[in-house]
Amino acid sequence: MRRLRLTAVAVITTVAMAACGGTGESTSAAPSPTAKGLKVVAASTWEAGFAKAAGATDITVIVPPGVHHAPDYDPKPSDLVKVAQADVVLYAAFEGFAGKLKEAAGSKAKLIEVSLDNTPDKVRAEVARLGGEFGTAEAAKAWTATFDTEYAAMKEKVTGAAEGIAPVIVAQAFVAWAADLTGVQPAGVYGPQPPTAGQISELAAKKPRLVLDNSAMPGGDALANVEAKRVVIDNFPDQGLDLIAMYKANADAITAALG
Repeated sequence: MRRLRLTAVAVITTVAMAACGGTGESTSAAPSPTAKGLKVVAASTWEAGFAKAAGATDITVIVPPGVHHAPDYDPKPSDLVKVAQADVVLYAAFEGFAGKLKEAAGSKAKLIEVSLDNTPDKVRAEVARLGGEFGTAEAAKAWTATFDTEYAAMKEKVTGAAEGIAPVIVAQAFVAWAADLTGVQPAGVYGPQPPTAGQISELAAKKPRLVLDNSAMPGGDALANVEAKRVVIDNFPDQGLDLIAMYKANADAITAALG
């Protein structure tokens, strides 16, 4: 009888602790939320754009849109509170403040490092991966289908502006993906540091028609003496967090330069 009483007490205690989150492993991670209620905090609009494409709907962004160089942003205490209340935190390894986000997330939020690269194949893969993480795989698949249709239309428009002449392009390393909109690969790539005098000579020798520069890390000014049109490419979606709109804006800029 004594053993039965002790067993009953143990069972009651265990149930009570579980209800209060008091058992050992249950406090280390929150239960997986439904996709509809998933709270996502993204370091910048770039990660947020990937999250929205993957099907997330409740997204908070730490770095305000329009900040010139997001990796150097210094999060405010209020930003870190948002992180601590999240279910998922998205960040990129190159962001200097990523360590602060990890620390602020504590044991509740799931930390996911995002590979930020707007090369279409890599975007498709990353959106699919995040859809799997969020439980929104079907939404991610639907977005990808729309993206494929829209991207093909953009590419047709840009290549049409080139009037059948494949443009010679040089590009900053992190926006070289945009050359694909013209149907060519860059003839030369510079950066991420500003090009040296020797590199400028090499790039000029390519006789480029376009220089694709990075809005977040501009180095194209060093190529001012190169006879080519400079097109500023933006990797970050605006406050609408729409990746497709970001591609369209860049495609329009390239089209205008070719025209």
